[in-house]
Amino acid sequence: MDELSRIFAPNGLLAGQIPNYAPRRQQEAMARAVTEALRNADTLVVEAGTGTGKTFAYLIPVLLSGKRVLISTGTKTLQDQLFDKDLPMVAAALGLPVRLALLKGRANYLCKHRFKLQEMQGRFPSKKEAKEFSLIQGWARETKVGDIAEVTRVSEQSPVWSRVTSTAENCLGQDCADYHSCHVVKARRQAQEAQVVVVNHHLLLADFAIRDEGFGELLPDADAIVVDEAHQLIEVATRFFGVNVSSRQTNNLVRDVKAESLKIAEGFELVEKAADLLDKKVADARLAVSTRPTRLNWDQVARGFLEAVYEISLSLQDLVDVLDGFNGQTVGIDHCRRRAVQQIVAWNTFLNDEELFGLRWVDVTKTGFVLHVTPFEVASNFKQFFASMNCAWVLTSATLAVEDDFSHYVDRLGAEYAVTLKLDSPFDFANNALLYLPKLPVQPNAPEYTTEVLRSVEPLISAAGGRTFLLFTSHRALNEAARLLQDRFEFPLLVQGSAPRDELLNQFREMGNAVLLGTSSFWEGVDVRGDALVLVVIDKLPFASPGDPILQARLEAIKRDGGQPFMEFQLPQAVISLKQGVGRLIRDVTDQGVVVLCDPRVTNKGYGKTFLASLPPMTVTQEVNVATGFLSAIHQIQD
Repeated sequence: MDELSRIFAPNGLLAGQIPNYAPRRQQEAMARAVTEALRNADTLVVEAGTGTGKTFAYLIPVLLSGKRVLISTGTKTLQDQLFDKDLPMVAAALGLPVRLALLKGRANYLCKHRFKLQEMQGRFPSKKEAKEFSLIQGWARETKVGDIAEVTRVSEQSPVWSRVTSTAENCLGQDCADYHSCHVVKARRQAQEAQVVVVNHHLLLADFAIRDEGFGELLPDADAIVVDEAHQLIEVATRFFGVNVSSRQTNNLVRDVKAESLKIAEGFELVEKAADLLDKKVADARLAVSTRPTRLNWDQVARGFLEAVYEISLSLQDLVDVLDGFNGQTVGIDHCRRRAVQQIVAWNTFLNDEELFGLRWVDVTKTGFVLHVTPFEVASNFKQFFASMNCAWVLTSATLAVEDDFSHYVDRLGAEYAVTLKLDSPFDFANNALLYLPKLPVQPNAPEYTTEVLRSVEPLISAAGGRTFLLFTSHRALNEAARLLQDRFEFPLLVQGSAPRDELLNQFREMGNAVLLGTSSFWEGVDVRGDALVLVVIDKLPFASPGDPILQARLEAIKRDGGQPFMEFQLPQAVISLKQGVGRLIRDVTDQGVVVLCDPRVTNKGYGKTFLASLPPMTVTQEVNVATGFLSAIHQIQD
């Protein structure tokens, strides 16, 4: 029996650390493949079905290898879980002392310089922010690492954090008086000394961008990089490798200029006047672009908005001229001047008639806007990335393949040479899950479609005793369903947007009979185990909106290269998204339930077979009595 067999055996090292541990052949198979990739410096792409235990399947080979490894995750929540729980548990099981480090983007750490500026300025737009800042003040005096996640009483979404954290743009770097005690600098030093460093996809890509531009590095050199939740990496990269400039960046510059001007002995009124004028020009541009949040292709943008953007550029130049008069008085003012010059270049980029490589578009939010250039593809960027790192790569997720084919993923990643491995879930889907395909009388584009969806699943929700996720492909459908279901059931109704996602999920688990309505953010990364969830309803096949500018960029690139956009991109992406949604149902070995896929295109379109063939091996029915009977049986057993 070799080392991995001893570790994964029923009475092996893992069994001593994990309560109710049970060996899974898929987990050991993945661990062997990862071991081989680390040994040979290969690129390995692994789809590991729900329940495989992919985290331990890559952590064990990583720690046994003794190599220096970066582990990148999709979210900060997963980062914290790996660092605080999973890595220490595996290290203890293996009896290996390992130096670990957790590294997040700079916006996750308290900036001492900006914190002091805010204390000096002392003004907040609301009493709530003032109270939150008071809580941060107490924490700032005690914290050793400066990770804002430590302050649980202040939401990470609170706008007050942007006042006391830094960005790459506003950081003073080595010119800062607090540089040697900076929390970001200390975290990076610890990462340089660690064997295993846990990062996220944004930071991983940021490191590549900095190396590519010749400005050093954020992360230590590694013998291997493991990318968990790898299905998210390309989406993050598409935005990351683009060009953008936002109203928020300029608003933040205005705020920083005003704060730094308080250090000027005389003439700060001139600075404030120029900053206020710039602030007004940004507000004027927001009013000129759209009356509501939306996404606009560049050819949909009104001329008045382009003129307003030009006015922003002019006001930035006026601010630079004023700041020139205070050159050398403070490090902060000099840095703000350099930022203003950089922003002039950024705004002017979008006014230049020369064609940028990619699709130009505008993302309009309730209070601001962002100008984007989205690249048509990122495979070439990734090829450079892989070449520059020159190490082993392991990319894994529960959803990467279409049927058994990885080409959609590896082609977009620029890693056609990768070794691929597909491991099915060890859970008994054949006996514990049922796929119900209702016979809806209307097509998905019909005005009454959502009404028919609800009518078709109403008997199932009753049979399930609530305990239902209703997953929608659009906010419009979700809002319509929420209105139609109001006071229709005796079960509690939870609707996305009425509270933070984690709060809604906690309520759902605690209530035990709730019906939760969600869109995209509930399709993945949601784990409800046990009796609280037995029914997942999906209203439509999750094809991306054809009007989305990012999608249009990709489809244009495929057409330009002589490809077929639907078969090569739209269909594979929808299949992977559907697999994520279906994956919400069975999260543990004893879970049971029904998935309802309402879209009639699954049965009346040829491509429907591709969707069905990509899902776990569930029994399929179109008879409502079979579905309600399955749920009633679960209900009786659990009662």
